[in-house]
Amino acid sequence: MMSPPLRGVLAATVAALLCSAAPRAQGASSGDSAGVLIVRAARILDVRAGKYIEAGAVYIEGERIQAVGRAADVESRAPPRTAVLDLGDAVLLPGLIDCHTHMMARMPDGEFAYEINLLTKSQAYRALEGAANARQTLAAGFTTVRDVESEGAGYADAALRDAINDGLVEGPRMRVATRGIAAVGEYYPFHVAADIVGFPTGAQMISGTEEARRAVREQIGHGADLIKVYADWTHPTLTVEEMRVVVEEAHKAGRKVAAHATTAEGIRNAVMAGVDSIEHGHRASREDLVLMRSKGVYLVPTLSGLDAGLAKNPARYQSPRAKAFVESVRQTLTMAKALGVKIADGSDPDSAEAHGRNAQELESMARRGLTPLEAIRAATLAAADLIGWPDDVGALETGKFADLIAVRGDPLVDLGVLEQVAFVMKGGRIIKDTLTESRATNP
Repeated sequence: MMSPPLRGVLAATVAALLCSAAPRAQGASSGDSAGVLIVRAARILDVRAGKYIEAGAVYIEGERIQAVGRAADVESRAPPRTAVLDLGDAVLLPGLIDCHTHMMARMPDGEFAYEINLLTKSQAYRALEGAANARQTLAAGFTTVRDVESEGAGYADAALRDAINDGLVEGPRMRVATRGIAAVGEYYPFHVAADIVGFPTGAQMISGTEEARRAVREQIGHGADLIKVYADWTHPTLTVEEMRVVVEEAHKAGRKVAAHATTAEGIRNAVMAGVDSIEHGHRASREDLVLMRSKGVYLVPTLSGLDAGLAKNPARYQSPRAKAFVESVRQTLTMAKALGVKIADGSDPDSAEAHGRNAQELESMARRGLTPLEAIRAATLAAADLIGWPDDVGALETGKFADLIAVRGDPLVDLGVLEQVAFVMKGGRIIKDTLTESRATNP
């Protein structure tokens, strides 16, 4: 039997290693602590009020914001001789949030890309890919993400989250879903011979309520911050009863549930089971959306992948069936907005070229009826609420983490400027700054 002193040491060690439910503010991997700083900019976007603060400033102590407002007012509150970083004519915004990422996904091209990815890459290699994807995401101005499943990389997303928190690698704050849960035979891989035993799967496959309950408990035990379920694929898969058990186990542990759902019945089943968000939702009916609104369920529409496909291979979308699908996607977001369904940003990157291009999702939402401000709110205030960190991220406000980005141009007029983020700060630490560098070389 372990001695009491040794048990105490072990307990203290485990407690130090466990990830807190609150986000931790780690940024650059240098390990330097954040200090006291005032950041000035020509304009600061108040995402809650929907307007600019002219000649603004943000006063930061350590990881948190102490004051935001007009520069003269903010600077009067700071100690004498506080360092000032002047970003010139840039626009300052809160760090953006992507509620649907897959940091472990760097799929190759080709028909059997998913299967090849599972077969040819070790989990160690995929974790390193995840670190590269996280670095690109942070540099793009997305300082927080909700990672909705590791796509066959096990618990590597939880390890990446912890490595970022510990300052080992650069990346955004992460909420992770680990393995995901799908019905047996209803998620990748789909092309493996039946007599090949033990081929890895893209999600944890279950059948029945007790298997669903066990999967949730296992994933939470291994560090899941939320649970991801697949309510359908080409047709509804998990039952309402199976998903209801998932929701019950997740909610009693303080975790939310995200549901992949693209069919009307799958969406309805997931909402009736009590999930917190519908991912994709591309064929949602009006009745589904009304039900989502009544229950406060978020829609995370993930549109930019479709738009990238349309741009890359327009001929693929010329059949009547494909055109009908594209139109259904437009109608879903238009109806969701009109009905008052809560909408959060999520880009669903799955390839090397997609990571770091998260801001394209905001433009995709705007193409289907959201205003630029509504799209930005989907990636700030709404996203912070969905992931469960509304008091810490999602706005430039006193008490929140000093997660700041800056761009040249006006994002309320042209969301495209968010694809060219020039300054990134996470938790009071500068991750990227081409604004002051360019002024230094071009006075």
